[in-house]
Amino acid sequence: MEDSDRETIYAELLRVRTTFRRLLEDASRDDLARRTDGTRWTNQQLLFHMLFGYLLMRPLFVLARAFARLPARDSRVLARLLDATSGPFNWINYLGSCAGAALFPRRGMAAKLDRVTLEMERRLRTQTAIQLRSGMHYPARWDPFFKDFMTVADLYHYPTQHFDFHQRQLTLDQPPLQATR
Repeated sequence: MEDSDRETIYAELLRVRTTFRRLLEDASRDDLARRTDGTRWTNQQLLFHMLFGYLLMRPLFVLARAFARLPARDSRVLARLLDATSGPFNWINYLGSCAGAALFPRRGMAAKLDRVTLEMERRLRTQTAIQLRSGMHYPARWDPFFKDFMTVADLYHYPTQHFDFHQRQLTLDQPPLQATR
């Protein structure tokens, strides 16, 4: 990975921190309770789901490091097993974001994203080119941004792709629905 690639990731993480905080600070209670476009979540639930994409990074990095030492077929088998459970995963993913949004206050979500993305930056600074090129197979049916095989460098981009996709589904900037008679 070139230094310019690292700088791109640092810039992505800074942009997400700034955007996420602004989205949370600018949203009213009504905004947060409003349904999103294309999901069953409210804006608050979707914002938590966007945060959750970053919360997953620590375990994903651990898995990538462990499976990089094993034959590729091992992670391929795991990915296929996980793909076979995509139905239950989707329900858990949905319900987990509903619960997370209820448990995490607005300020807590912003602070947590700050901590997680800054930790990712620290981790990236210590990664060697060999570590960043290592990778494993992923359950591509779990998320449209998971590829069959992803390197650690790919993982650094994953949560921002996920964030940007879901940001387009938020309805925070829409006027409230008018009551009709």
